[in-house]
Amino acid sequence: MSNGASPQYDVVIIGAGVSGNLIAKQLGLAGKKVLILEAGLPVPDSREEYVNNFYLALAKTPESPYPALAGRTGSEQNPVGVLPDPSKLPTPRATVLSIGKGPDISYLVQAQPWIETHDPKEPPENPPPDPQGNVFGLQFSSTFERNGGGTSWHWLGTSLRELENDIQLQTKYGHGVDWPITYTELQQLWALAEKEIGVAASTAEQQPLEVVGLVYPPGYQYPMQSIPMSLVDEAVSNGIAGLQVPGTLPDTPGGSDPTMYNVFVTPTPQGRNSEPYDDRRVCAGNTNCIPICPIQAKWDPTVTLGKALDTGNVTVSYQSVAYNVAVDGNNATRVDYYQWSRDANGNLTKVSKSVTGKIYVLACHAIENAKLLLMSNNWQGIANSSDQVGRNLMDHPLYLSWALAPEPIFGYRGPLATSGIESLRDGEFRKYRSSFRMEIGNEGWNFSKGDPYTTALDYIQGTNNTATNDGGPNGAPQRLGGLQLAQKLNNIFTRQFRIGCMFDQSPMAENRVTLDVTNGKANNVDGLGLPRPKVEYGLDPYTMEGFRMAAYVCSQVYQKMGAKEFTTTGMGAAGDFTYRGVNYHYYGAGHVVGTHRMGNESGSSVVDASQRSHDVPNMWIVGSGSFPTVCTANPTLTLMALAFKSADSIIAALGS
Repeated sequence: MSNGASPQYDVVIIGAGVSGNLIAKQLGLAGKKVLILEAGLPVPDSREEYVNNFYLALAKTPESPYPALAGRTGSEQNPVGVLPDPSKLPTPRATVLSIGKGPDISYLVQAQPWIETHDPKEPPENPPPDPQGNVFGLQFSSTFERNGGGTSWHWLGTSLRELENDIQLQTKYGHGVDWPITYTELQQLWALAEKEIGVAASTAEQQPLEVVGLVYPPGYQYPMQSIPMSLVDEAVSNGIAGLQVPGTLPDTPGGSDPTMYNVFVTPTPQGRNSEPYDDRRVCAGNTNCIPICPIQAKWDPTVTLGKALDTGNVTVSYQSVAYNVAVDGNNATRVDYYQWSRDANGNLTKVSKSVTGKIYVLACHAIENAKLLLMSNNWQGIANSSDQVGRNLMDHPLYLSWALAPEPIFGYRGPLATSGIESLRDGEFRKYRSSFRMEIGNEGWNFSKGDPYTTALDYIQGTNNTATNDGGPNGAPQRLGGLQLAQKLNNIFTRQFRIGCMFDQSPMAENRVTLDVTNGKANNVDGLGLPRPKVEYGLDPYTMEGFRMAAYVCSQVYQKMGAKEFTTTGMGAAGDFTYRGVNYHYYGAGHVVGTHRMGNESGSSVVDASQRSHDVPNMWIVGSGSFPTVCTANPTLTLMALAFKSADSIIAALGS
């Protein structure tokens, strides 16, 4: 199809997630002919099957509603006790249950978590200390989807704007990399994204955050009123009134910020309906926004995909895995992809196809974008004169703490999180440690300890896995039943809450996505015979010092409230690191950032401010992989804002 013939489409987009669907919609409205290649299964007409998968899953993980075994149906999707073999899947990806598992049951080839780079029977040698104090060889703990709609099927809906100092972190504080875009332009783009999503928030309620540089254009209002604060939010807000904390702790490397910062709660802008909007219903308070909203009150990318298809100019080819972007001279000329299917016996089959366009858009996730760029040109790579493709992988490392309030605060009512502590996101302390935001959880200890199951089993079986069951004779665990059990569980469950802290993470070239290839041969392949990506990951002292501060602040919050903290800072498992003698456990927030950095200079970045490739002018590489630095705001709102900018630049490049 590429033998000198006219392009089949104006634009070929790879990936039907947030960025791909939004760009397709904008192009379709402009009358451009668009093809989306989506690796995963078609978007179902009804999400009832996905909701049932979630209800029946033993582990309520972010991926539990969605097909783990692509092309299978019903109970075959998530068989009990079985992790699919990635070498037999056309679209393998990491899941929570596969984190830290060995290569026989992992999804992706990574240093951690999805496969160890060493023989699991042989522990790795301890690497020599890094002279900069960085810790490498850590577990990359975030997961993603490869279905129509992408990872944002199971996003929480948090729709935070960046702060002005977030996009000039290097200039202001000497860390990270500045963004090649102005704050004024981002404000305009965020407004478009907030309208597309339907963000529920009040600028008046956000006004106190002017202290950290969150400002809005005069007269701006969100599309709809805010979601009410939960009873948990109100209890925390009232309990910490007047609390202040210093910018840094004693002996912080590099310097100190003794300024006292106010700690207070503000409602979180959210991508779910507080009133009827865009033909979607009002949030009913289901506390399972992650992994799926059963009534679609929360926006997800399939909403925008539907609008794209309604233009009549957009076509989607599902089960289509791109494996090569051909480049002739400086221009991309075609995309080669496998159209996969399964026969009646479940055997995987594939057909190689090609498609041409005037412009090509890679919108298939920070990890998969990097993988496709590196696989192209016979695994020699494209668009990588800067040597930055795959580098600077970042996430929001998450510190989790939990406590029992002194009185019932009645969690499990409303969305998973409706408010947070945003007042510590900026300050002079960012010269010495990473900043963080604090999300107040509304799901008790579900995330923290797997409740309500763990505590219930503690009191039924006489165990103490939650550290709450030590009230028996001589402090021994109790075994309860009947009314005593019900009263005890009611007393505990109504007082549970948690706080999750998400951090800036410094971009480091050593944190990268590569192909698991040796001497031109793939060490591990997926079901289509394509090499699986290998991820190397670590943290630097700047980020780890943020953890130390977050643990301190969380404890101060609990003490001020009169709550009893039960946090376990180190769990002795994958996902731990030791800093200044303390073992910390961290989680991935699912906010995968970096791998194709944007910037003004082609020698140090992969794309420009419109996410257009420096090396291949008719190719755009879009999504959170373009972020130069990850700061404390969740990335979805900003990556959608950048997609609007990319769409405008593509339309301009195509002309009339």
